[in-house]
Amino acid sequence: MAETQTLRQWLLTDTPSSRRHAKLSALYQGWLSFRANTMAMIGLWILVVLVLVAIAAPLIAPHDPFVQSLGDRLAPLGTEGHVLGTDSLGRDILSRLIYGARITLYIVALVALIAPVAGLLVGTVAGYVGGWTDTVLMRITDIFLAFPRLVLALAFVAALGAGIENAVLAISLTAWPPYARIARAETLTIRTSDYISAIKLQGAGPLRIITKHIWPLCISSLIVRVTLDMAGIILAAAGLGFLGLGAQPPSPEWGAMISEGRRFILDHWWVATMPGLAIFTVSLAFNLLGDGLRDVLDPKAGE
Repeated sequence: MAETQTLRQWLLTDTPSSRRHAKLSALYQGWLSFRANTMAMIGLWILVVLVLVAIAAPLIAPHDPFVQSLGDRLAPLGTEGHVLGTDSLGRDILSRLIYGARITLYIVALVALIAPVAGLLVGTVAGYVGGWTDTVLMRITDIFLAFPRLVLALAFVAALGAGIENAVLAISLTAWPPYARIARAETLTIRTSDYISAIKLQGAGPLRIITKHIWPLCISSLIVRVTLDMAGIILAAAGLGFLGLGAQPPSPEWGAMISEGRRFILDHWWVATMPGLAIFTVSLAFNLLGDGLRDVLDPKAGE
């Protein structure tokens, strides 16, 4: 207990002894602030459970999500062996939801890797270089922002072809402009700072300044925006799946499951409602997590 208390005091000190000590102290204090936000912790735990469920899907799924049993089709909730019932082909809905978590996380992870990186690159180059480069890049960004995200994603998927990889690419192509705007705004503020001028006097080139000194200062804003955007990305992916342009049958994608269940919504409501509740829960979790991260990472939150 004494060692734990000593470590806590070391992390909460106001006089860090090194740069590493200062970073660890800032991370710990940020975690304490985040942990104090009950709703953000709820969102975090929901996502942790989702990840664990996706990893352990073969172990915890009660049935094979692809096996059809027409004799058990449209079985209601609580049916023996089918806690959440079955769909029109007799497939266990709970098992398909569990395996569908993998597809959702796959889409979220890929979009979170592609869109923010592309937006960060475009925004920082436009903000730092300025001139006609800034004008051209921002006008391209404005063109993408002029179209509703789902409509633009539909256009890209129609051109690329149906499939989960093409859906991810289409969503990424429509998701990067807001990140570019944020990165450009941050860069315009940072590039006139005194320490940037000092770095230039030391001989640092534009590439080093952007990658080593501007990007790190843009990361916190982008993390918050990415987390808050995850709900929209999940809904966009579900929308493409609902229209048959995302993951293709028999993949247990939540949007496709809703599309299949809409035909039975009046008499067999659980077929569409269960995947809808899954989408709602995960989207809510990302929003709660994003709000908590914004409170911790936003330097203006305390003003």
